[in-house]
Amino acid sequence: MNSNQTTTPYSLRELVIYFLKLGTWGFGGPVALAGYMHRDLVENKRWISEEDYKEGLALAQLAPGPLAAQLGIYMGYVHYRLAGATLAGLAFVLPSFLMVLGLGFLYVRLQGIPWMQAVFYGVGAAVIGIISTSAWKLTRKSIGNNTLLIVIYVIVAAYTVWQENENIWLFLGAGVLYWLIKAPPAKLSFRKAAALPKLLIHPVLLQITTVTSEKTLWQILLYFTKAGAFVFGSGLAIVPFLYGGVVKEYGWLNEQQFLDAVAVAMITPGPVVITVGFIGFLTAGFPGACVAAFATFFPCYLFTVLPAPYFRKYGKHPGIKAFVDGVTAAAIGAISGAVVVLARRSLTDVYTIGIALTTIVILWRFKKIPEPVIIAAGAAAGLLLKLALKP
Repeated sequence: MNSNQTTTPYSLRELVIYFLKLGTWGFGGPVALAGYMHRDLVENKRWISEEDYKEGLALAQLAPGPLAAQLGIYMGYVHYRLAGATLAGLAFVLPSFLMVLGLGFLYVRLQGIPWMQAVFYGVGAAVIGIISTSAWKLTRKSIGNNTLLIVIYVIVAAYTVWQENENIWLFLGAGVLYWLIKAPPAKLSFRKAAALPKLLIHPVLLQITTVTSEKTLWQILLYFTKAGAFVFGSGLAIVPFLYGGVVKEYGWLNEQQFLDAVAVAMITPGPVVITVGFIGFLTAGFPGACVAAFATFFPCYLFTVLPAPYFRKYGKHPGIKAFVDGVTAAAIGAISGAVVVLARRSLTDVYTIGIALTTIVILWRFKKIPEPVIIAAGAAAGLLLKLALKP
């Protein structure tokens, strides 16, 4: 196994176990998951170097698909290449996929999950506290006192709050700007620099030669492949895209079912985009869930492992490193902006604000408390508050 800087050796089995645990207990969506990976893999275990993490975060932001899943796949690729990327990605996604399958089964049998909104009332507020803390630590660690990186960070954060989405051109622009200032073109081979964007933006289309007899499964496969291959940003960015197709275009779910699908994604651990499994289950049962999940995650897997060798080969070049630093600052700005966007939606009254602030204080003072304990406490608080406030 190759290692750089002062990283600690680890086995592929240890890596897979870590991602199984993260997929099982990692609440909070892409913002929190990116923070957990940095805290666990870079700071605590020291399996991954700071440079490798920044490269992975930059690649995850530049390539289409869910950020957290791509970052996890890249973390697996760093030392164990394709085997590590594949097994880390599967281990990360599998626990939450099984959970949404179980919830989908209950949802169909019970004709809806009325207690879900009550649970999310408290969980959503606790999650805001968790991701606020994660975003702050990530910002302090990666941005530091670099004035130009701070400017990039603030601009992208403000844009994310304003538009409530992420813009790929801002990430590219930030990378190019920082590259031009820190390592001007005279020091960089244009041939090498030009190859990188082509690899990142090259469209990956699944070549399917057999036509399934199930028209709906075929539609699910094609639609969710588009969702995985052409939606940029975090897993949350896929939600409006899914709404347009799942509710408006195909009519697979009604408005309430779609909102419940998003709530399921938020109250389950792992990547938020796993909501596609729940949607697939409601649309076409177990086969629909499997097809939707595969179609969504396979393109993002390809978009990570195909350019990864070039990131590994050229990532240490001053020009490429400067580009990655600029993109990383923009990515962390977008993550911080997403915290504000999510807070506006989840903190709807004095009680949810109180839960979020309490979570921040607890995490600040008692750093060893596991996030699942806080999530469970938030869920219990939400249920009790809903019962107490019931008219």
